Amino acid sequence: MAVETGILLESGTNELELLEFVVGDQHYGINVAKINELCPYQQPIMVPNSHEYIEGIFMPRDRIITVIDLAKALGIHVSQDASNDMYIITNFNRLHTAFHVQKVLGIHRVSWKDIVKPDSTISGSGKGVATGITKINGKIIIVLDFEKIVTEVNPETGLKLSEIEAMGERSRHECPILLAEDSPLLLEMLKKCLSQAGYTNLIATSNGLEAWNTLERMMRDGAVIGKDVALVITDIEMPQMDGHHLAKRIKEDPKYDGLPVVIFSSLVNDEMKRKGEALGVDAQLSKPEIGRLVHQLDLLLS
Repeated sequence: MAVETGILLESGTNELELLEFVVGDQHYGINVAKINELCPYQQPIMVPNSHEYIEGIFMPRDRIITVIDLAKALGIHVSQDASNDMYIITNFNRLHTAFHVQKVLGIHRVSWKDIVKPDSTISGSGKGVATGITKINGKIIIVLDFEKIVTEVNPETGLKLSEIEAMGERSRHECPILLAEDSPLLLEMLKKCLSQAGYTNLIATSNGLEAWNTLERMMRDGAVIGKDVALVITDIEMPQMDGHHLAKRIKEDPKYDGLPVVIFSSLVNDEMKRKGEALGVDAQLSKPEIGRLVHQLDLLLS
């Protein structure tokens, strides 16, 4: 069944629709913007020699979709009774994937301000798959990093330094670029790829609020647009403040006139592109297209 949304009509409200679901006895969440549809569990066809998280494949409407056993990916033991089990079929990074979960409970409207980034004891090792934690109706909900899980299964879905190396020798660019990316793993990979492409003057922040506060502090200290900060690259999904709200604030504030904002996110689909266009962002690119991102930076900063 398709996921009925439409709660959030405006762009840049700093809100999301969060689907609550259960794996084992724990409650988790996923941004509805990543979901293509929900459907009842059906026994998948096993694929020999596949990754341990892959339960198999199934074919709704003549499309082959890989099934990831989310309980196994999270290291959770579940009962054999699959009578209430569901597939959450996602669409991000231009890839359809089915995640096998035990129960789907419903959709909540949540502010990113109410989603807390996990501290370093949970996510510092680089192995954590929680991007945020919130409480809804007295229950703790862990927002999962589905992109990281998919990248573990298939590293080819992640950012590839080889795309930059294929560009050959490039000149060094001193333009200061502000980055807003909440995944420590992706932030480091993004910095490595951009540095390899010659963009070495990078200001890294871990979410939209930190990026906004950094910009505001720089401007209070006399920063000049184009000289001290030349461009902003932001993810969309981030705790505290998402990329759309960050873009909205920048584009509505006259002191940031002339500062390009580029969205680089796994959530860049037709609907998200319309939201970004309404906010006035200068470019929108889907992860993991790091080569296209560099090309866009060349155009905007030439």
